[in-house]
Amino acid sequence: MRDMPELTDTDELPYAGLTPDVVLNALDSVGLMTTGSLLALNSYENRVFQVGIEQDDGGTGYVVAKFYRPHRWSDAQILEEHAFIAELAAAEVPAVPPLMLCGKTLNAFAGFRFAVARRRGGRAPLLDDPDVLEWIGRFLGRLHAVGSVHAFVVRPALDIQSFGREPREYLLGSGRLPPELQSVYAGVSAQALDAIESAFDIAGGVAPIRLHGDVHEGNVLWYDALTDHGPHFVDFDDARSGPAVQDLWMLLGADRAEQTQRLAALLAGYEDFRDFDRRELLLIEALRTLRLLHYSAWIARRWHDPAFPAAFPWFDTPRYWEDRILEMREQIAAMQEEPLVA
Repeated sequence: MRDMPELTDTDELPYAGLTPDVVLNALDSVGLMTTGSLLALNSYENRVFQVGIEQDDGGTGYVVAKFYRPHRWSDAQILEEHAFIAELAAAEVPAVPPLMLCGKTLNAFAGFRFAVARRRGGRAPLLDDPDVLEWIGRFLGRLHAVGSVHAFVVRPALDIQSFGREPREYLLGSGRLPPELQSVYAGVSAQALDAIESAFDIAGGVAPIRLHGDVHEGNVLWYDALTDHGPHFVDFDDARSGPAVQDLWMLLGADRAEQTQRLAALLAGYEDFRDFDRRELLLIEALRTLRLLHYSAWIARRWHDPAFPAAFPWFDTPRYWEDRILEMREQIAAMQEEPLVA
């Protein structure tokens, strides 16, 4: 074991103690023999690393180690995520479950909780190709068929309160908004929430299911091996309950014509495995608006993490908030339009 510095992690600097030696020692502690190779992967909410390990045949391989942000999820919530991924993998839905190490999928070292999975590479999918979208749609249909078998017990739901009202209230009280834009943002965001609530009311009682929660092209990797070809889903950290369309709309693109074409291709595959409730199409722009509200509050909450000012330097500028106000006005208009048809 390498010498390990004393843990100095705090809420203000959540990963201050997560040094390279701590990462490697953590994996050594669960029986993996690390080679010293360590590569930080792109992740803001958690810290994720590709780590070299020695294999039984004398060769070397790689795993991906995910260190969870302190205090975000409870152990029970993380284990429910792991169980969902394992359930998907057992049903041959292409998701990468965490490895069982020391008899469990969630381990801890030096105050950091972590999970390890085999490395599964890939490239971004070609979303302009209808065949690719139909293929992704088939796997999303299968994912949701598994997700609808039973509900999450401890993981939260995607709802207007947690993704809209609470983030808005947090932002208005955070001191991040320029004083001259505070009242404007308050008014426009209130109008946006009214439009969101109206959309959910019109859609009616849409049944929530277990979701991936964050299906965009960065979380769908395409594998091109001769014997293993097609998409697989990564990063279930935002898995929660909600309407099925949440896992579709981020793949649809920008303009309405493109959205209509992509939606048709996705549903052509999706409905091979699960019926899709067309009422959920009324929620696409409402869900997009909730994501925008939640996203700004997410950055504001994490601003003490040094990774965030470095990654989002424009966040603390008046221009950022002017753009968000314009964006919400555009979303209010979009929520008044007729929904997509499929």
